[in-house]
Amino acid sequence: MSSGVAERARRAGTSGGRHRRSGRGRRLVAGVTTALLSRAAGLVVPIVLVPVTLPYFGNDLYGLWMAVASLAGMAAFADLGLGSGLMTKLAPCYASGDTARARRYISSAYLTLTILAVALTAVLWLTARAVPWPTLFNVSGQVSPEQTRLVPLICLTAFALNVPLSLIARVQYAYQQVGPSNVWQTGGNVAALTAILTVVWAGWSPILVIAVSAVAPLLINLLNTLWFFGRQEPELRPTPRDVQPGVACELARLSGLFFLLTVVISIATNADTLIIAHVLGLSAVAGYAVPAKLLSQLGQLVVLVNVPLWPANGEALAQGHLDWVRRTTRRMTVLSILAAGLPAAVLVLFGDRLFAAWLPVPMGDDRWLLAGLGLWWLAQAALSPRFMVQNASGVIVPQLVGWGAFLALSALGKWYAAGRLGVAAVPWVGAAGYAVTVVPAGLYGYHRTLRRHRRPVIEEEGVATHAVR
Repeated sequence: MSSGVAERARRAGTSGGRHRRSGRGRRLVAGVTTALLSRAAGLVVPIVLVPVTLPYFGNDLYGLWMAVASLAGMAAFADLGLGSGLMTKLAPCYASGDTARARRYISSAYLTLTILAVALTAVLWLTARAVPWPTLFNVSGQVSPEQTRLVPLICLTAFALNVPLSLIARVQYAYQQVGPSNVWQTGGNVAALTAILTVVWAGWSPILVIAVSAVAPLLINLLNTLWFFGRQEPELRPTPRDVQPGVACELARLSGLFFLLTVVISIATNADTLIIAHVLGLSAVAGYAVPAKLLSQLGQLVVLVNVPLWPANGEALAQGHLDWVRRTTRRMTVLSILAAGLPAAVLVLFGDRLFAAWLPVPMGDDRWLLAGLGLWWLAQAALSPRFMVQNASGVIVPQLVGWGAFLALSALGKWYAAGRLGVAAVPWVGAAGYAVTVVPAGLYGYHRTLRRHRRPVIEEEGVATHAVR
C-alpha cells in the first residue's frame, strides 16, 4: 500500500516538474518573441528620427543632445540597484505565490526611489546655474548658452522622475508578464516618434523636440504602472503600510551590489561620446553617435531577448533544474549571437551606402568604425545569457571585478586611441578590453553559480528529482 502511494507521489512529482518546465519554456519563448517584435518596432524610431533631427538641430546641438543622453545613461545607477534586486527577490515570490511578501518588496522599492527622484530633481534645478555646462560638454559657439543649460536640465529631470516609474518593467518581468511589458514599450516608441515628427514638421524649437523625446518614456511608464496595479494585479499595489524595515534592509543588501555593478557598467559603456567630445570636439561626436546609436539597438535587442531568462533562471535554480539552465543558456547564447551578428554584418558590409542614402548630412564611410561597433555588441551578446544566470542567483562580485577592470583599462585606452588613431579606434579598444577582463570573470561567475545550486539528485525519466535525506 505504502509503495503504491510512493509511486503515485513520484509520478505526480515527475508530472509537476514537467509541467513547470513546460510553462517556464512557453513563457520564455513568448518573452523572447515579443522582445524581438518590440525591438523591431524600436529600430524604426532612430531610422526615422536621425535624418529628420540631425539637419534640424545641426551637428553641434545634436552632439550636445547625444552627450547629455550619454550622461543620463551613466546615471542609470540612480535606482540604487533596487530594480535589479527587486526582480531577483520577486521571482521566488511568484513561484511560491507569496503575494504579501512581494507587496512588501515592491512597496519598499517604490517608496525609496520616489523620495530619491524628488530629491535629485530638486538638487538639479537648485544648482542649475552654478554648473559649468559649456565646460562639461565642451560646447562651441554654435550652441547658445540657454540651449546648453536647458538640454541637460530637461533630459536629466525626465530621467530622475522616470527612476521610480521604470520599476514597473521589473515587476512585470518578475511576474512573467514580459509580453505586456514589451507591448507598452512599443506603444511608447510609436507615440514618441509621432509626437517628435509633429513638433519638427510644425517648425517649433529643437528644445521642444528634445523635451518631447525625454518626457515620452516617463508618461508611458506612468500609464503602464496605473494599469498594472489598478487593473491587472491590484493585490501587488504598493502601499506605505507594507513598507517594513526588515524587508527593506534585505532588499537593500542585494541591491547594493547591483548598484555598484550598474555604476561601473553605466560609466564604462557610456563614456565613449564624452571621451570623443573632449579629445576631438562635439562635431566628431555626431559622426560617432549616429552609427553607434543605430548599432546600440542591437545591444538593446540582446538585453530584451535575455532579460526574460532572469526570473526564469531564478525559478529553475530554486527547483534544482540545472540541466534546464545549462541547456537554455547554450541556446540563448546562439540566439543572442545571431540576433546581434547578422544585422551587424549587414551594416559593416553596406553601412556606408545605407548612411549615404539615409542621411542628408555626410557621416563618412569608415567601415572600421562600423566593424568595431559590431564586434563590441557581438562580444556582449555572447556573454549576456550567462550574466542572466548569475543575476538570478545574486552572484554579482565576479561581474563587478570584471567590469571594474574593464573600466580602468578601456577608459585610458580609448582616450589614447581617439587622439592617435581617430574615432574608429574607440570601439576596437572597448572590444579588446572586454575580451581580457569581463569575459573571464563572466565565465567564472556562471560556473560558480551552478556549483552553488548543485544538490544531490536522482535522474528519472529525464526529470531531476531531489534526493530526500
